[in-house]
Amino acid sequence: MYKIAVLGAYDSIYGFASLGLDTFPVSDPEDGEDKLKKLASGEYAVIYITEELAAQLTHEINKFREQQLPAIILIPGISGNTGAGIQGVKKSVEQAVGSDILFGEE
Repeated sequence: MYKIAVLGAYDSIYGFASLGLDTFPVSDPEDGEDKLKKLASGEYAVIYITEELAAQLTHEINKFREQQLPAIILIPGISGNTGAGIQGVKKSVEQAVGSDILFGEE
């Protein structure tokens, strides 16, 4: 059975453990890149990653965009929402549907 992981700064992700998700706190981008590679090659189907960390790992995250698994989903961190997660979902929907379903609603 596949699992769900949450990757990011400890203060941003510790609450997800109470939901039964596996949390992986990282202290720097190099640590984040190593953990992302390990999680993506294992039994994790969904990896939530904080927007702040994802901004530093764009090149690594892009390697997984065309793969079916894992799904890498950006979430806001403790410092707030940058809008990167919404943009990622919007791009995925545009690609699947063929048009911008939120046109004019921004």
